[in-house]
Amino acid sequence: QVQLKESGGDSVQAGGSLKLSCVGPENIADYCLGWFRQAPGQEREGVAGMSRDSSIIYADSVKGRFTVSRDNVKNSLYLEMNNLKPEDSAIYYCAARRLNPWIPCTGIDKLGYNYWGQGTQVTVSQ
Repeated sequence: QVQLKESGGDSVQAGGSLKLSCVGPENIADYCLGWFRQAPGQEREGVAGMSRDSSIIYADSVKGRFTVSRDNVKNSLYLEMNNLKPEDSAIYYCAARRLNPWIPCTGIDKLGYNYWGQGTQVTVSQ
Protein backbone atom coordinates (compact mmCIF):
# COMPACT_ATOMS: atom_id res chain seq x y z
CA GLN A 1 0.00 0.00 0.00
CA VAL A 2 1.38 3.37 -1.00
CA GLN A 3 1.13 6.03 1.67
CA LEU A 4 1.15 9.76 1.09
CA LYS A 5 1.39 12.34 3.84
CA GLU A 6 0.82 16.03 3.27
CA SER A 7 1.91 18.90 5.50
CA GLY A 8 2.36 22.64 5.38
CA GLY A 9 -1.22 23.83 5.30
CA ASP A 10 -1.96 26.99 7.25
CA SER A 11 -4.07 30.14 7.42
CA VAL A 12 -2.66 33.11 5.54
CA GLN A 13 -3.80 36.45 4.24
CA ALA A 14 -4.45 37.11 0.58
CA GLY A 15 -1.22 37.74 -1.27
CA GLY A 16 0.73 35.46 1.02
CA SER A 17 2.65 32.28 0.28
CA LEU A 18 2.74 28.71 1.49
CA LYS A 19 4.72 25.62 0.59
CA LEU A 20 3.04 22.25 0.90
CA SER A 21 4.98 19.02 1.22
CA CYS A 22 4.00 15.45 0.49
CA VAL A 23 6.12 12.53 1.59
CA GLY A 24 5.48 9.65 -0.75
CA PRO A 25 6.74 6.16 -1.56
CA GLU A 26 10.30 5.12 -2.21
CA ASN A 27 11.25 5.62 -5.83
CA ILE A 28 8.76 8.44 -6.07
CA ALA A 29 10.06 9.19 -9.58
CA ASP A 30 8.35 5.97 -10.70
CA TYR A 31 4.94 7.49 -10.07
CA CYS A 32 2.59 9.90 -11.72
CA LEU A 33 2.13 12.62 -9.09
CA GLY A 34 -0.43 15.31 -8.57
CA TRP A 35 -1.83 17.97 -6.28
CA PHE A 36 -5.58 18.37 -5.94
CA ARG A 37 -7.83 20.50 -3.78
CA GLN A 38 -11.37 20.40 -2.53
CA ALA A 39 -13.34 23.27 -1.09
CA PRO A 40 -16.51 22.71 0.95
CA GLY A 41 -19.42 21.72 -1.26
CA GLN A 42 -17.27 21.49 -4.36
CA GLU A 43 -15.76 18.71 -6.44
CA ARG A 44 -12.14 17.79 -5.97
CA GLU A 45 -10.20 19.60 -8.66
CA GLY A 46 -6.74 19.20 -10.08
CA VAL A 47 -4.12 21.81 -9.28
CA ALA A 48 -1.03 20.34 -10.91
CA GLY A 49 0.24 17.01 -12.22
CA MET A 50 3.78 15.76 -12.79
CA SER A 51 4.93 12.93 -15.04
CA ARG A 52 8.08 10.85 -14.69
CA ASP A 53 9.98 13.14 -17.03
CA SER A 54 9.03 15.99 -14.71
CA SER A 55 6.74 17.60 -17.25
CA ILE A 56 4.05 19.46 -15.35
CA ILE A 57 0.50 20.47 -16.11
CA TYR A 58 -1.10 23.28 -14.11
CA ALA A 59 -4.72 24.25 -13.78
CA ASP A 60 -5.37 27.60 -15.45
CA SER A 61 -6.45 29.06 -12.12
CA VAL A 62 -2.99 28.59 -10.59
CA LYS A 63 -0.66 29.10 -13.54
CA GLY A 64 2.04 31.62 -12.74
CA ARG A 65 1.34 31.44 -9.01
CA PHE A 66 1.90 27.79 -8.06
CA THR A 67 5.01 25.68 -8.68
CA VAL A 68 5.39 21.94 -8.31
CA SER A 69 8.71 20.28 -7.60
CA ARG A 70 9.93 16.84 -6.62
CA ASP A 71 12.86 15.64 -4.53
CA ASN A 72 13.71 12.05 -5.45
CA VAL A 73 16.15 11.69 -2.55
CA LYS A 74 13.56 12.70 0.03
CA ASN A 75 10.75 10.93 -1.84
CA SER A 76 8.78 14.13 -1.63
CA LEU A 77 6.55 16.29 -3.77
CA TYR A 78 6.11 19.99 -3.11
CA LEU A 79 3.62 22.68 -4.03
CA GLU A 80 4.83 26.24 -3.66
CA MET A 81 1.92 28.67 -3.67
CA ASN A 82 2.40 32.40 -4.12
CA ASN A 83 0.00 35.33 -4.34
CA LEU A 84 -2.67 33.28 -2.65
CA LYS A 85 -6.29 34.26 -3.09
CA PRO A 86 -9.34 33.49 -0.93
CA GLU A 87 -10.59 31.17 -3.67
CA ASP A 88 -7.50 29.02 -3.13
CA SER A 89 -8.89 28.01 0.26
CA ALA A 90 -9.41 24.25 0.32
CA ILE A 91 -8.08 20.96 1.57
CA TYR A 92 -5.07 20.10 -0.57
CA TYR A 93 -4.36 16.49 -1.43
CA CYS A 94 -1.32 14.74 -2.82
CA ALA A 95 -2.04 11.90 -5.26
CA ALA A 96 -0.01 9.20 -6.99
CA ARG A 97 -0.25 6.31 -9.42
CA ARG A 98 2.53 3.92 -10.31
CA LEU A 99 3.80 4.49 -13.81
CA ASN A 100 2.45 2.18 -16.47
CA PRO A 101 4.04 2.12 -19.94
CA TRP A 102 0.61 1.69 -21.55
CA ILE A 103 -1.25 4.29 -19.54
CA PRO A 104 0.11 7.84 -19.58
CA CYS A 105 -0.04 10.11 -16.58
CA THR A 106 -3.28 12.07 -16.58
CA GLY A 107 -2.05 15.35 -15.19
CA ILE A 108 -4.89 17.02 -13.32
CA ASP A 109 -7.54 14.39 -14.01
CA LYS A 110 -8.25 12.80 -10.64
CA LEU A 111 -9.41 9.58 -12.28
CA GLY A 112 -5.81 8.87 -13.17
CA TYR A 113 -4.70 8.42 -9.55
CA ASN A 114 -5.33 5.63 -7.11
CA TYR A 115 -3.34 6.68 -4.07
CA TRP A 116 -4.33 9.69 -1.99
CA GLY A 117 -3.12 11.42 1.13
CA GLN A 118 -5.33 12.65 3.95
CA GLY A 119 -5.02 16.29 2.94
CA THR A 120 -3.85 19.52 4.53
CA GLN A 121 -6.01 22.59 5.05
CA VAL A 122 -5.18 25.89 3.38
CA THR A 123 -7.22 28.95 4.36
CA VAL A 124 -6.73 32.31 2.71
CA SER A 125 -8.42 35.35 4.19
CA GLN A 126 -9.00 38.78 2.69
